[in-house]
Amino acid sequence: MLHKLLLPLLALLALRAAQTPIPAVIDWKAPATLPTYLLQQLHQQYAPRRAALDQALTSAAGTQAYRDSARARFRRVLGPLPARTPLRARVVGTIAQRGFNIEKILYESTPHHHVTANLYLPAGQGRKPAVLLFCGHENTSKATPSYQQTARLFARNGFVVLVIDPVSQGERMQLTDANGKSLTRGGTTEHTLLNAEANLLGRTLPAAELWDNVRGLDYLLTRPEVDAARVGCLGNSGGATQTAYFMGYDERVQVAALCSYVAAGERNLTATGPADGCVMLPGAGAAGLDVADWPIMFAPKPVLLLTGRYDFVDQTEMEAAFADMRRTYTALGAAEKTDLFTYDDGHGISAPKRAAAVAWFRQWLHASGPLVPEDDAPALPEATLRYTATGQVNTSFKDEETLAASYLAEARALAAARPAYSPEALLKVVGHELGIGSQGRVTAATDQRDTLRLTGGQNWQNLLLRRTGEPPLPARLLLPAGPASPTRLVIWLPDRGMAATLRDSAARLATYQRQGTAVLLADLRGLGETTDPAAFNDPKFYNQEYRDALLALHTGRPLLTQRVVDVSSLLSFIRNDSRLGQLPILLRADGRAALVALHAALLSSRVAKGPATLATDQPGTSPASTFGPQIEQVQVSGGPPSFRYFLENPTAKDAYSEVLPGVLRYYDVPDLRQALGSRLLP
Repeated sequence: MLHKLLLPLLALLALRAAQTPIPAVIDWKAPATLPTYLLQQLHQQYAPRRAALDQALTSAAGTQAYRDSARARFRRVLGPLPARTPLRARVVGTIAQRGFNIEKILYESTPHHHVTANLYLPAGQGRKPAVLLFCGHENTSKATPSYQQTARLFARNGFVVLVIDPVSQGERMQLTDANGKSLTRGGTTEHTLLNAEANLLGRTLPAAELWDNVRGLDYLLTRPEVDAARVGCLGNSGGATQTAYFMGYDERVQVAALCSYVAAGERNLTATGPADGCVMLPGAGAAGLDVADWPIMFAPKPVLLLTGRYDFVDQTEMEAAFADMRRTYTALGAAEKTDLFTYDDGHGISAPKRAAAVAWFRQWLHASGPLVPEDDAPALPEATLRYTATGQVNTSFKDEETLAASYLAEARALAAARPAYSPEALLKVVGHELGIGSQGRVTAATDQRDTLRLTGGQNWQNLLLRRTGEPPLPARLLLPAGPASPTRLVIWLPDRGMAATLRDSAARLATYQRQGTAVLLADLRGLGETTDPAAFNDPKFYNQEYRDALLALHTGRPLLTQRVVDVSSLLSFIRNDSRLGQLPILLRADGRAALVALHAALLSSRVAKGPATLATDQPGTSPASTFGPQIEQVQVSGGPPSFRYFLENPTAKDAYSEVLPGVLRYYDVPDLRQALGSRLLP
């Protein structure tokens, strides 16, 4: 009877224990830890850039050298571009307007990859100045009223204007169903997903977008109405990003204007965080490229900056960028060729900004005739401006090759050509791709914190591992009860964090303790205690840690690399602990920690003496002597089966958590699994 009365009480106590919050190891606002660390790394990378620019601007020769260096660094982080192939340009129809016509244009920037555009042709004979107008992120793209108004105003002032649908906008959605309906939340989501795919191949979406625009200029210069010596470009918002990258690459352009200019630089990454995939270039921070550098690459050609005082694009940052631009142009004797126009409005190319842009282009491209003001004609319906009958190239051309299809085909070709690696060779390749080179023995200082006492006799030692140049790593150590020494060690890296594991896996942990197994739980950076709050990660980017992942990539150290470094810190702690240093190690991981575990297990491998390995860069030395004691067994669940998985499933979430730029050119996850062999448990 007493037993029956106690059962509900015991159940209630167990429920209360499960609901009791588990205190954190970190005793400050832990979620701020990783973004704060990443921004500190960012500031350290940009400090030499400021000093280098200041020094360069002391002479014209130094300024030119800085400009040329910026161009070279940009082209390096931009990634490879395709070869020129036949444009196969077509015109499907003409829309007559007062003083100009609009042609509906199609061309192929690469074979079977179609680009839709509108060409505004002013009336009159002879060759005319021309402008490429790059659209922002509106899904209506070239049909957006403000872009129609901009193109109309330029055309009425005697300019030929080519307005191009960017990839993932207008008629060029890439991820659609059979009926042409988008599978994502829109253009910025597509840009981000496609950029992650491109990054895995060592490419970037901005390069693909740039190439569409380069081929657009190629087409424009085939037109007999265009004066090739008088060509400019301008864009708004994401279109300004396209303009900036175009200015930094294509030397055929003579004049430019940037409106509501978005780029990834020190100040805006600090204030508002990373933008979508058509902006972000992995390694741009490591290359020292800031917002002002793209206009500087254009110097001394005329460039105008158009801003809204109440734009979400920070006005103070734009004024600082313009100050660098003006100093650069002054050093080159061309101060009059750069200017800043600010209007008391917000984001977008409003009528006052359009008028300022037209006046700027007329001045420098020597347009003839009097200045013509904007008319009040209504914008044309989107359907009227379309080239395709269905509204999407995906459903209009049976041979259409989307970027997603192109990237997947390239990944498959790379896999087919990939050599079979020896363990030593794969170890070197993986170390190189992670950027983990000769580091010598690392020491992670340990803060011994209080003991967490849980029901069932589990006494967890709270630890905070500190390593120079890295954020602190929270961990917890459980030793077997009683005087007996542990016989085995489990390192457990849970995606959901230590606290959730202590609540949800109590039975498994108790079993380990009874078996004489020590358990080292840890929250890798950005997981568990240091998870970035959802409020800082817009769900449209399809990544729960987008801010951390993109900041890490911008600095040139992907999250995957940084988390592997965390494992090496854990191994350093183990090696220096007399109770643990000689124990066989099982590494358990799931979710976003799974690929980390596979890479770490491989890097901990003891290999036969022979060729140099990247972990040491010394012939005949085992990398286990530097990365840490060998992980004898590894067991993972929940992670992606391959890097190629994200190309095969282009709408999959959290891709950026796993991105290593260019990894698919060298290896894939199955290569790691094969190399680990019997050490990898099912």
